[in-house]
Amino acid sequence: MKSPSILDRLAVCSWSLQPTSPEDLVQKLRATGISRVQLELDPLRDSPKVWGDTEKIFREHNITIVSGMVRCLGEDYATLESIRITGGIAPDAKWDQNVKNISACATIAKKMGLKLVTFHAGFLPPDESHPTFAKMCQRLDVVADIFMVQNILLGLETGQETAPELSVLLHKLNHPNIGVNFDPANMILYDKGDPVKALHILAPWIRQVHIKDAKRARVPGTWGEEVPVGKGEVDWRGFFTTFKHVVFNVNLVIEREYGHTRVADIRTAREVMERVSF
Repeated sequence: MKSPSILDRLAVCSWSLQPTSPEDLVQKLRATGISRVQLELDPLRDSPKVWGDTEKIFREHNITIVSGMVRCLGEDYATLESIRITGGIAPDAKWDQNVKNISACATIAKKMGLKLVTFHAGFLPPDESHPTFAKMCQRLDVVADIFMVQNILLGLETGQETAPELSVLLHKLNHPNIGVNFDPANMILYDKGDPVKALHILAPWIRQVHIKDAKRARVPGTWGEEVPVGKGEVDWRGFFTTFKHVVFNVNLVIEREYGHTRVADIRTAREVMERVSF
């Protein structure tokens, strides 16, 4: 059977388009030329009056949901240090409410027939000697089990750790329901290694890829800069040369989190993918 083409695999992160409603999201997706989406689920949980008819509206406009995404409470991305403290499921004060929110989103995802939901787990300890290693493993087990009950795979966003560090934790967890949402730009933004080399290491767990680009920080310990795809330091030709040998049939979801020309930037990303991929 023929493998899906690049156009068949492309989708857009809903949050990149900053939609105010499902109708607004449909309009913006049309402007990108892409009819497949990774859907942020928290608005459906928080604002059912606005987002309750999302499935119906998407069906009417032939929009396909390829996966979901959930956020954790209180995340502060102002600096690398602030997100290290506040990110994901690490903060004790937010843990109970995060579990409730994640459980509610998992129920929504199940009703929508989704098979993959991704999230930022927060900074994961580099080895078992770290004081929070056991806690984070236990919490990841809890979250993964929430989705496994619904027959939905959990994808961990990459970038906060080096690929070898993340692989150590994944081996240690050995949880059948945990995969990876591979984001090459995050590895550059956090200065955590070469995305192409990381593909080889994380390939067994990759269930989705985010198409995003970035430049490394000029000052160590500060954020890199997210830029339009093709303008950053991701070696896209090298990435896809490796990708097609080690990863199979996963969705490629364009993400753009900065700037005021996001529709145009997403269209540019699509054009770059068509040139450099398969």
